[in-house]
Amino acid sequence: MTLLNIEELSVHYGSKTVLDHLSLTITQGESWVIRGESGSGKTTLAKTIAGQAKYTGTLDIHFNPQSPLPAKVLFVESWYRFTNLEGDRNFYYQQRYNHQQRRDTVTIARELELYGKEHALNNDRLNELIAALDYAKVLDEQLFEISSGEHKKLQLIKALWLCPQLLIIDQPYTGLDVTSRGRLNDLLNEYTVSDGTLLLISNDAELPACVNHFAVLKNGTLTTGNAAVVFEEKILKPLPGFLKAPPQYTTHTLIHMNDVHVHYGDKQVLSGIRWQVNAGERWLLQGHNGSGKSTLLSLITGDHPQAYANDIRLFGVQRGGGESIWDIKKRIGLISPEFHWYFDANATVLQSLASGFFDSNGLYRQLRYTQKQQLDELLRFLELYDVKDELLATLPLGKQRLALLGRTLIKNPQLLVLDEPCQGLDQQQTQYFNKLVDEISRNGVTIIYVGHFETQLPGCLTHKLVLQDGRSLQNSHIATQPG
Repeated sequence: MTLLNIEELSVHYGSKTVLDHLSLTITQGESWVIRGESGSGKTTLAKTIAGQAKYTGTLDIHFNPQSPLPAKVLFVESWYRFTNLEGDRNFYYQQRYNHQQRRDTVTIARELELYGKEHALNNDRLNELIAALDYAKVLDEQLFEISSGEHKKLQLIKALWLCPQLLIIDQPYTGLDVTSRGRLNDLLNEYTVSDGTLLLISNDAELPACVNHFAVLKNGTLTTGNAAVVFEEKILKPLPGFLKAPPQYTTHTLIHMNDVHVHYGDKQVLSGIRWQVNAGERWLLQGHNGSGKSTLLSLITGDHPQAYANDIRLFGVQRGGGESIWDIKKRIGLISPEFHWYFDANATVLQSLASGFFDSNGLYRQLRYTQKQQLDELLRFLELYDVKDELLATLPLGKQRLALLGRTLIKNPQLLVLDEPCQGLDQQQTQYFNKLVDEISRNGVTIIYVGHFETQLPGCLTHKLVLQDGRSLQNSHIATQPG
């Protein structure tokens, strides 16, 4: 029977047409994937089906009264949006490492308990999902303490526990390591065997075996059939002049960690880490979800208070030796999914990039003439000049991420910390950004790059550190790819 019938559906945001007279029919039990470039309207279509966007045309959902599954549509967003105990989202980036504020949000276990009570769900199934996604180790953590990959798992566990008749997942694999992706695909296959109807918004090549229908969104219209998204390779423009200048290093060793430990009570997050990063080296940092990557990076960026309890030297200065967090941050450009979560939603694109000069969350200072010149060059280089006065939060996720990547580069820092920088970017944007990293690396900048997949990495990386359960599993030199 037909579960979803869409005819001549259009969605407009102001004068902009996002979806244009689109039609789609989905039969109960089918599994669909919808592809398309960043900004093509995929998320808008998902929200419209879930009743979260205004539209014109026809959109009818016919639930099966004979199905054992709840007669519901559940839309899993690409990001997990949570609140504190007062019901607002007034969080700051460093808060996730400050365990003096452990009571600001509920724990993961409590969040799941409340969700189960709200929907009268069976705890046996919850335990199966927790085991399948290796999630038991974070149940006592608070919502703001876990990484983007662990947040994604929480979304997926809740969705598969509810098991609605129509499940829509936007970017299902965002932040997940290789093993977790495979386990998720197994769970999605099980869901469809239970008579669930699945709609994935994804450009990933690795999909669950149950997917049997394909569609591509382009220019607001939908093409069905096993059509591929053709991502035309973008030619890298000449770098802005300021990004060609070599960093002004004051020491050969930028990072020195000797037997570093981080723990919260009885929980050990990092154990015995020894790591040295020298000027001009370009490191790949890898590890499964929850292995300690984010915590390790927070020690480098000055965001973790336990840095003072360890033998850590940053840019030649012992932590606790009198330097401020701003002395550290002025030498570092940072992008991460978590930083994106907490960034000022009221900042324009221009303000977002310019805030990188001052390491601030939004722009609160006047720019000098040379800074204005750099900002103009970078906006044009990233093809964001035409949207520079729009609010960052109103752009497609891919363009939001490009703007924050621009913020990372604007001051041409000594050290680039790129924590899953291409999360939310489509294939074309990912290739373009990694080519950009390769080109920037020619000036001698030091790089720490976090990425799960070898096929989505820049070619300039020279060293590799792999973490497993908070310990260094591999610390080695890797051959630089030709190019």
